Amino acid sequence: RYLQEYAALGTGGGIYHFRDQILSGGAEAFFVLNADVCSEFPLQEMLEFRQQHGDTQSFVILGTTANRTQALNYGCIVANAGTQEVQHYVEKPSTFVSEIINCGIYLFTPAIFQHIGEVFQRNQQELLLEESSNGWQRAEVIRLEQDVFTALAGSGKLYVYKTDGFWSQIKSAGSAIYASRLYLNQYSKSHPERLAQNKPGGPIIRGNVYIHPTASIDRTAVLGPNVSIGEGVTVGAGVRVRESIVLHGASLHDHTCVLNTIVGWDSTIGRWARVEGTPSDPNPNDPYAKIDSETLFRDGRLTPSITILGCSVTIPAEVVILNSIVLPHKELSRSYKNQIIL
Repeated sequence: RYLQEYAALGTGGGIYHFRDQILSGGAEAFFVLNADVCSEFPLQEMLEFRQQHGDTQSFVILGTTANRTQALNYGCIVANAGTQEVQHYVEKPSTFVSEIINCGIYLFTPAIFQHIGEVFQRNQQELLLEESSNGWQRAEVIRLEQDVFTALAGSGKLYVYKTDGFWSQIKSAGSAIYASRLYLNQYSKSHPERLAQNKPGGPIIRGNVYIHPTASIDRTAVLGPNVSIGEGVTVGAGVRVRESIVLHGASLHDHTCVLNTIVGWDSTIGRWARVEGTPSDPNPNDPYAKIDSETLFRDGRLTPSITILGCSVTIPAEVVILNSIVLPHKELSRSYKNQIIL
């Protein structure tokens, strides 16, 4: 079910507002997951961890290790090395606190609503004293991170489960390319049957590549690494695709080159065209580096990033599209570089 909040209630206010629906199934515990992250999602491991640490009313945050500089962009967790109890929590600190960051994946029990409710009551009392005109909305806004976790830290109720598996935030469309690489790499270990293999008469596969069974791929095409081909996609002769996602119904005509690009559904790229973007991957030499949240513009100019073609975009033959974002239903007539085409 989708439960829609008609005013921004914050990460804690939203689940508190819908607490009756969340608890209607009589759950002993439930997971809360932010939608803008990709991960192995070690949910079973978090359940087992809670059984080994704390009591039945304790809560678990999924944590991972970041480098010291990037940790400042996340919620930072200081935990007891032995018990993994969270002793201190700071959301996006101004100075270094900890290399363990909040992954935005939580295991709660219904007792969490008591703690959120205490914050709500405190907010209401403060608003009554302030006699604010917009008090109802401000009282409803509750942030799990700043308002709840900070208060729970050191109380013996909050624990962190640190994962060594992959995790990344997804703050931009371009970061989907990096997320796709993480998932394809995971499939190569856990579900290799999902990935394409080199076969006689088939396309040339390099690295981890997913091809939907309904896609039509010419035997002379070269795909990979990190390529995902969607339903009903047509890939012509001599096509080269690398570090890209091609969504359903798209058509890549003969000898096109698609690099670091997301091709929207039902889009068409003409013969001998080149569509290329600039990756914004984390530092490959730092195992704890995370992908940065690049701003769309820097110094008044479009930041070079993944090229994105919206749905039903038509790229003519023999043109170059570089570091650009093309909105849906556009029929281009020439080459573009570092532009947003509205």
